Amino acid sequence: MAIANTTNNTASQRRKINIFSDFDGTISMQDTGHILFDTYGCGTEARNKLDEQIKSGERSFREASEEMWGSLHIPFDDGFKVMEKTLEMDPGFREFHQYCVDNGFPFHVISAGLKPVLRRVLDSFLGPDSSAAIDIVANDAIIHPDGSEWKPIWRHDTDLGHDKALSVNEARIAAAATCLPDEIPLIIFIGDGVSDLAAASQADVLFARRGLRLEEYCREHDIAFTPFDTFADIKTEIEKISAEDQSKTGGVGKPVRYNPRANLWRRISSKEAVPTLIAAATPSKEEKMFLWPETFSDYKPKTIQEDEELVVAA
Repeated sequence: MAIANTTNNTASQRRKINIFSDFDGTISMQDTGHILFDTYGCGTEARNKLDEQIKSGERSFREASEEMWGSLHIPFDDGFKVMEKTLEMDPGFREFHQYCVDNGFPFHVISAGLKPVLRRVLDSFLGPDSSAAIDIVANDAIIHPDGSEWKPIWRHDTDLGHDKALSVNEARIAAAATCLPDEIPLIIFIGDGVSDLAAASQADVLFARRGLRLEEYCREHDIAFTPFDTFADIKTEIEKISAEDQSKTGGVGKPVRYNPRANLWRRISSKEAVPTLIAAATPSKEEKMFLWPETFSDYKPKTIQEDEELVVAA
């Protein structure tokens, strides 16, 4: 793991910890959508074919996902029964979440999945009261009571449907607005796959599930991260981060769990401002998503006029 040093100016400030986590493959050990598609929808073979089309670029994530969710024709409650039998949660997550609550660390789930599905899983696993304390940043959905239609309502007008980097950055700005003069937001992101790269680009501290694609990518590109097997490992590391702040030991020459790539991303205001070292090479699709998620996903924010038209239509 790469470790960077900060200056006394940065270390003299307390860091206000905000935690973001992917859901599928990170908090849950399987993908919630895959369980539903394979059991009640298009089936494993068709789903694998659509996944390959996403990877090859033949179809966008959003387009293929709409087809997968559209293949479901089962009432929500009936569809959830298979997840109660099949879905496994990270064994350390329950304790980790309680640790966040006890210490006042805001915990957000950030996902390309559907918010109603994720909320139901968390309600079932943690109980409705504990689940309600978790902010879920995901796509919404229209699910007809008779199960005749499952339609994603995408957060953003992009090929990905949900620009995770934009969502994390919005939360960073909101957190900064509530900070005391001697505080700065510290963004922690937890993930498992390449789809998490855009959000990871906004993280000061990055945790990658051991043995999966996000860890592999970070090692290949020398990106600072901490591998984890369960959320119990993450709890231990965050306890160390919190202790460093309290003891003010993060000065010059002292190791700090920090991802300098995140600061690089925030300094880049456009593709033209990219450092020479990076511009000299042709960035891969994954690297483009990491460095310029707002460009890679072609985010098109709605104009005021469009928002007014939407309200009128409603």
